[in-house]
Amino acid sequence: MHRRLRIAVWHNLPSGGGKRALHDHVRGLVARGHELEAWCPATADTTYLPLAGMIPEHVVPCELPRVPRRGRWGWTTEPYRQALAEAREIDRAAEKAAEEIRRGGFDLLFAGTCLSQFAPSIGRFVDLPSVLYLQEPNRDLYEARFPSEDGRRPCWLAVPNPPKNRRIDLAIAMAVYDYNRLRAFRHRGLVERANAKAFDTILVNSLFSRESVARSYDLEARICYLGIDTAAFRPLGTPKERFIIGLGGLHPAKRPDIAIRAIGTIEPTRRPPLFWIGNIAKSQFVDELTALASSLGVDFRPRVGVAHEELVDLLGRASAMVYAPRLEPFGYAPLEANACGTPVVAVAEGGIRESLRDGVNGTLLLDPDPEPMGKALLSYADDLERSSRDGALARRDVEQRWSLDAAIDRLEAELLRIVSRGGSKASSAEAASGTTATRD
Repeated sequence: MHRRLRIAVWHNLPSGGGKRALHDHVRGLVARGHELEAWCPATADTTYLPLAGMIPEHVVPCELPRVPRRGRWGWTTEPYRQALAEAREIDRAAEKAAEEIRRGGFDLLFAGTCLSQFAPSIGRFVDLPSVLYLQEPNRDLYEARFPSEDGRRPCWLAVPNPPKNRRIDLAIAMAVYDYNRLRAFRHRGLVERANAKAFDTILVNSLFSRESVARSYDLEARICYLGIDTAAFRPLGTPKERFIIGLGGLHPAKRPDIAIRAIGTIEPTRRPPLFWIGNIAKSQFVDELTALASSLGVDFRPRVGVAHEELVDLLGRASAMVYAPRLEPFGYAPLEANACGTPVVAVAEGGIRESLRDGVNGTLLLDPDPEPMGKALLSYADDLERSSRDGALARRDVEQRWSLDAAIDRLEAELLRIVSRGGSKASSAEAASGTTATRD
């Protein structure tokens, strides 16, 4: 009989895969007899997959401030002052939660990814064995993936647009603004790494994410794969239909434009519709996608905020899922489609290379070339018997390799391991005796 743990949970997550992972983890640990209690700042989304129905949850007041302009040229220092103000407010909420956690007699702090800091600061304020389950580092600090405000340049490379006139005072002001913008990036990066380093163990969702942590923080992380709730995502017995489905936020990082272009390469009379289900959407980007689809003759049907029951129904009826996000760290969506009995056509990037096996639960493409992707999608849409047959194999693969029970086994073993070693208490004792603790 293993030890029952008292676990303090800290999270600051929006809706999406990170919150689903936390919800599954909490539910699984409670089912194993562990006692959990959660804290979160008011900035967290507590309505999506709420924890409050399973465990006590305390919402700490927290409102990210907007710094004042401070005179005519105050905007030039605003990016850096804003970064400082946000960090102070998140730290204030974390310190308040830490005070309550210290009085609670907990064995362990289990923290999730923070929507503001990514690696949350609470690990610096709690003297307990501590584990951070990090979905990913703040990628707009370390990658050229996210567009700048003009939508065309990576944020690190973007420079302010020059003033339209030749006034020297405006040129100087723009240079000062750019300097403070870069100071803000640097500050966020330094805070994020310091926060991550404060935890005894960092857990990640894939080999790819482990490498991302090493590249971004120069810290080690341990792989603790996620699992799929195969009772919530399951075949409903409905027949396959001739449409393709995409799943993920309607924003550039998910690259729905690649899916549209792929279907656009298919002969018009054989072209299947593309249903795209998102939890969030950028309206301007959706307009751009709609225009692209119209120009290519693709029947593109975007929807936002679909109920779970309808989502499972659509996933089960689709002939295939298309999946091509930029360097997704794990990728719930393909495994959810597999669990509903649908094969996936995906680009071999990020964590998908660890979950999708070519010819077993779908088709893995070496690059996002639209023509091969279009052919792969058509092979399922034109042969619904194959779609059903491969979908059944995909479901079996999820049950064997990606079950939620196995994921909770892995997480529970990690938590028991770190508690048995004493975590930060052992590290503090070693530091006091003049030795350096070896991080996992």
